[in-house]
Amino acid sequence: MPPEWRAGARLFNAGQWWEAHEAWEERWKAAQGDERACLQALILLAASLHKRWAHGSLTHRNYDKAQKYLGALPARYGGIDLEALNGEVWAALHQAGLRPQLPLPGFSEGG
Repeated sequence: MPPEWRAGARLFNAGQWWEAHEAWEERWKAAQGDERACLQALILLAASLHKRWAHGSLTHRNYDKAQKYLGALPARYGGIDLEALNGEVWAALHQAGLRPQLPLPGFSEGG
């Protein structure tokens, strides 16, 4: 797993969603294809959680934007069950204390 992916996943799992977004951003800027779409989706999901719990936003604009990128990817990408993660994020947007988790062991580039 590229170091940026792992660093972002650790931060995401700790509920440090804005920091996860920042950790993924440089890799996202250089990425192409499915990797770029996946990183964009992860960044938007992290931003949606940050806005909800750090700023009290009840809108789901970033979550909704992430759906475009998730829809272009297979249900599993890079060792992540994107479908399950998406559902976990949706639940966490509505219930304080829930923390969606990204897998760390076995995480790989590509499908």
